[in-house]
Amino acid sequence: MIPASLAEFYYAAEWVIRLAMLAVVPLRRTPAAARGWLLLIFFLPVPGLLLFLAIGSPRFPQWRAARFARLRSFFADVSRRLRAAEEVDPTSEPESARLAERLGLLPAVGGNRVELLDRYDEAIDRLVADIDAARAHVRILVYIFADDRVGRRVVEALARACHVLVDPVGSRPWIDGTLRLLREAGVETRAALPFRLLRGRTRRDMRNHRKLFVIDGTIAYTGSQNLVARDFRTGIVNDELVARVSGPAVAALSSVFLADWYLETERLLDREPAIPPPAGEAVLQALPSGADYPLLGFQTLLTWQVGQAREEIVIVTPYLIPDEGLLDALGTAALRGVEVRIIVSAVVDQWLVNLAQRSYYDELLSRGIRLYRYRRHLLHAKAVRIDDDFAVIGSSNFDIRSFQLNEEVSLLLLDHDSIAALARIEQGYLRESTPLSLEEWRRRGLAVRLAENIARLISPLL
Repeated sequence: MIPASLAEFYYAAEWVIRLAMLAVVPLRRTPAAARGWLLLIFFLPVPGLLLFLAIGSPRFPQWRAARFARLRSFFADVSRRLRAAEEVDPTSEPESARLAERLGLLPAVGGNRVELLDRYDEAIDRLVADIDAARAHVRILVYIFADDRVGRRVVEALARACHVLVDPVGSRPWIDGTLRLLREAGVETRAALPFRLLRGRTRRDMRNHRKLFVIDGTIAYTGSQNLVARDFRTGIVNDELVARVSGPAVAALSSVFLADWYLETERLLDREPAIPPPAGEAVLQALPSGADYPLLGFQTLLTWQVGQAREEIVIVTPYLIPDEGLLDALGTAALRGVEVRIIVSAVVDQWLVNLAQRSYYDELLSRGIRLYRYRRHLLHAKAVRIDDDFAVIGSSNFDIRSFQLNEEVSLLLLDHDSIAALARIEQGYLRESTPLSLEEWRRRGLAVRLAENIARLISPLL
């Protein structure tokens, strides 16, 4: 039996925690995140406080911020050399490109060739062939690097100076085998955002979610695809979207890898990444985002760009948990007569996230936004197209985790041909999708609605 004095102390401590956290939690957090934390702490003060101390602050420690500050001159030099090579007047760029540069520190650049690859095995085949043909170096930054048949193919092709950053949480089921394979192949490997209790890296849920592959500084791949078999989850097959880039924009993408390598090692592999010669007519821009970069880069750009839409918005995402600003921007666009279509996956791999996502469907449909559920496989692609003058593909989902916690990289497509290529892929997704009506959605059961609403309450903590 618990002594009365101890029970009274615990009761008083719970109320001290509740009242104190009313002042602490709202600081520098979105209203949704603050509500989620306060709700948890109100019902479970002590466990809630412990969880808040473990993962409640979406910021990196001071030592990492200091390292990133030292990289600003590096990004400024890359930006200057890209502009000098292209000789473009920055004032002639679209406003979206200027905003993206302020957020991600890298400019838009022309003279590129971009191929959008939406067939999983073809993308792996192209990547392995390019790696196998490398003459100088290969640099890989990836969330999941498995030691399965796909990962082994990539490792076997690594025959030049190679540097690999792999996220240890995303690759957790395979990490020991993957690191062993890479090191046996002579590849210099580092963990991205490793857990370091003594250096203030206590948030295991802040991850490097980027997928970036740079070969010889002349070819780069980025998008949604990891280095893992397409069917690595039992009963689930992934469909992905990847951009293969050649031309000056490769230097910008390369600088993102170089910066991440420096943040983990304090070693800059290349202070002046070479700028490849023109390879086509595409205008592209790299937008890195995450806790290292100003504001919420991808979310900020996306919300602003939605507000500029005139005719059409198409969003492709496996995980859709919008914040209030993006939700309002999409609803306002629909009210202005913009056709807003969102393609999500009918195949589910994360049930709690999916329940939270489904809680937004009624609100989206009620505002005139059209929802489509892709039936064929798990649609893991991440893309957005707004009218015929702005598009993005990359690693970022449309959820709070990608907006606030994960390190992501997006590729902006700013020319009509590249955007039209994405539009054709979107049409293929729509042909394999089933539209969802508001009447049909409202026929789901009460128990399902309750589960969705509970998941939504905790979605800022996911």
